[in-house]
Amino acid sequence: MNLNTTYLGLQLRSPLVASASPLSHSLDNIKRLEDAGAGAVVLYSLFEEQLRQEQMALFYHLNRGAESYAEALSYFPEPPQFHTNAEGYLDLIRKAKEAVGIPIIASLNGTLPGRWGRFAEWIAEAGADALELNLYQIPANIEVAGHEIESNDIAIVDTVCRAVKIPVAVKMSPFFSSPAHMIKRFASVGAQGVVLFNRFYQPDIDLDDLTVKTNLLLSSSAEVRLPLRWIAILYGRVQLDFAATSGVHTGADVMKLILAGANVTMLASALLRHGIHYLRTIEAELITVMEQHEYESVGQMRGALSQIHSENPAAFERAQYMQALNSYAGEILP
Repeated sequence: MNLNTTYLGLQLRSPLVASASPLSHSLDNIKRLEDAGAGAVVLYSLFEEQLRQEQMALFYHLNRGAESYAEALSYFPEPPQFHTNAEGYLDLIRKAKEAVGIPIIASLNGTLPGRWGRFAEWIAEAGADALELNLYQIPANIEVAGHEIESNDIAIVDTVCRAVKIPVAVKMSPFFSSPAHMIKRFASVGAQGVVLFNRFYQPDIDLDDLTVKTNLLLSSSAEVRLPLRWIAILYGRVQLDFAATSGVHTGADVMKLILAGANVTMLASALLRHGIHYLRTIEAELITVMEQHEYESVGQMRGALSQIHSENPAAFERAQYMQALNSYAGEILP
């Protein structure tokens, strides 16, 4: 069975890609992901807030004692104190590129244009094969209109794509008024791929001590339907690559997304729940379902059931909503 695929111009042995998660914090885990069959690894995200904090700390240390005598060298921090999250991240990219043969995709997570171009340059110089730009924000300011948020996101992507020659993919939210139009705009400023979709983690309320708490809830296969719909709608209509994420837990999930038009499927929750070795199980399941349906390669089935190739294109839009409600009405218990 030929599982080869391409993503962002990269040749991958498999459409199974380890998405950004705590699993990629260590070089040992990155090696294990390759051994288990990952086609590529997306490193954990480097956050805008971390970099801003480091810049402020560095400015403070370099200016502290500026009005004192030159002999007061103890004012200045020792070199180890300058080892930042950014430096550690770049070092991990370099070591991973030396240690494994699969593509290493870096991840930047931010909301403001700022200096993302410079951060992206550092990542490219460290040897990353591609960059995933994670646009994670909660637009809670009631004074900010939707078009302002969209313009801000386009500015970030444009800045990063101009700064580097490595391919850039945008990991985006499903909550735009017109996700299809936003994807088209991302492509127009240089993005070569989109990751659908960013999975927001919602707050909860602890009734025992009446506090707001946060916790990480792992995904389920039911969540795969959202990226499946939009990839199927956009396949063949926008000239960029599609990565599906959220809800990829089985070989059947992977096959559905590829049939919709995905180049790759990204996994995090499944590996956090079952372990890195679970990649082998998903690959074996994928091969089994491909054989059952007489597919010989990933390339052969990619987009075969996308909207432009579907016998029932309306199933991906409003008609599917009405049909689902009507079909369930007949199952209501007396």
